[in-house]
Amino acid sequence: MRSGGCLCGNIRYQASGNLSFPHLCSCTHCQKLSGAPVMSWVDFPREGFEWTGPGGEPVWYNTFPDSQRGFCGVCGSSVGAQDDGDAKLVGVTMMSLDDHTGLVPERQSFRPNAVPWLPIVGAQD
Repeated sequence: MRSGGCLCGNIRYQASGNLSFPHLCSCTHCQKLSGAPVMSWVDFPREGFEWTGPGGEPVWYNTFPDSQRGFCGVCGSSVGAQDDGDAKLVGVTMMSLDDHTGLVPERQSFRPNAVPWLPIVGAQD
């Protein structure tokens, strides 16, 4: 079981499934959302994933035609991502996990958009 949440604790989640795809993302949406050159993400199966905090689900913002990013409406922390429809995975920001010990990004998405002053991680998606 893994758990995590936002800075203020309003948005919390638990996931019973195995995490997958620890990666960095350099897309312009992640850069604008975070104010940083990259964001780090992991995926969990939707089955066994639940939003458990007093705020319920995050506030969702459509960043792509079929994809949303979630943030806390109180403190503004970016905590999640999901695709529309019957997507089988939920993404969470790696640093929103209560324990991210041992997690190392294996890939970097949108490498052509990466800043030149940070090293590239793993293979390109």
